[in-house]
Amino acid sequence: MTARSDPLAFLADELADLRSRHLYRPLRVMSSAQGPIVSVDERRVISLSSNDYLGLTHHPRLRQAALRAVERYGAGSGAVRTIAGTMTLHEELEAELARFKGVEATLTFQSGFAANTGVLAAITGDLDLIVSDALNHASIIDGMRLSKAPRKIYPHADVAALREILAEAEEHGRPESGEPYRLILVVTDGVFSMDGDIAPLPGIVEAAEAHGAAVMVDDAHASGVLGQNGRGSVDHFKLHGRVAIQVGTLSKAVGVLGGYVAGSHDLHDLLTQRARPFLFSTSHPPAVVAACLEAIHVLEDEPHLIDRLWKNTRRFKSELVRLGFDTGASETPITPVMMGDSATAAAFSDRLFAEGVFAQPIVYPTVALDKARIRTIVTAAHTDRQLDQALSAFDLVGHELGLLAG
Repeated sequence: MTARSDPLAFLADELADLRSRHLYRPLRVMSSAQGPIVSVDERRVISLSSNDYLGLTHHPRLRQAALRAVERYGAGSGAVRTIAGTMTLHEELEAELARFKGVEATLTFQSGFAANTGVLAAITGDLDLIVSDALNHASIIDGMRLSKAPRKIYPHADVAALREILAEAEEHGRPESGEPYRLILVVTDGVFSMDGDIAPLPGIVEAAEAHGAAVMVDDAHASGVLGQNGRGSVDHFKLHGRVAIQVGTLSKAVGVLGGYVAGSHDLHDLLTQRARPFLFSTSHPPAVVAACLEAIHVLEDEPHLIDRLWKNTRRFKSELVRLGFDTGASETPITPVMMGDSATAAAFSDRLFAEGVFAQPIVYPTVALDKARIRTIVTAAHTDRQLDQALSAFDLVGHELGLLAG
């Protein structure tokens, strides 16, 4: 048998196929700090593509906290949490997060993605059932794949369908034995990251309680956005004590890096023993931890930032609709501008960039093939003038590409 000269030669064909279908997304390179105006590929543009909802990535209090931590503790932590990587800073952050979220305990992870995959694989197995919204985040999907638990998917935000699944699971139990499931875990995003709609959490919680299930909420895009001082969707709906597990991020509105799982002391302690991302990844460096800790205080001390975020959101969203764009079911600062096919989305984004607006296209596999869109997020840091300039660019490009009438 003749050995192949390049066993990975098929990768070039895969890439060519992606490019031919307008599904290849080249990486844009930023040479400035995050903010409403950024330098991308050597151009100064208005950014509508950052998750920095409150502008905390460059907040002076976070900068100073990070610098002080580097001076005192150095650049890195040097180990995983279970060996020599747990510092007093890590425990201070987790205690403050628990207080902020109104739960017994929290445990931090290297990312929100790691938190979701870590908790699902650690607490569920073949005696359990995971019930998931059809549009849940990829990290939840991957977490379910890592778990040995069977799963059922209900149509997006369809509480009636969820009730039917839960009733059947409660009545019939595990298919192979008829024994009751040890745990039925209902998992949902708090805010859906591509469409910007809010989960019908009260209905989900009521359905779960009626059938003995627990609820887990991924609040990545609700953290710092919904609830008092940005405490998330559970606080937004006043469901404290009725949601067993909350997953949050420190990488979006908090402005730094990481994720966390919030819940009971027992959940915290079990995750320290079984959650593989926690066990096998070096802990956050001191500067990151200190900046996250300071961000919690900023959320409580400067509520005007969230007020400004929502003022900008309402204004920008309503103007897009007035111009004639379809913003889908969005209820939050995540505002998709629906394009349909990936070629149109890519062309629209490129023309926006030429007009000084950085708004990235979202295409398959992140969304369905026929659901390509420009995903925009305005922040508290945007000025009225910057939003006006962005809207003018959308109007110009929309007419130029024949997407708007008149």
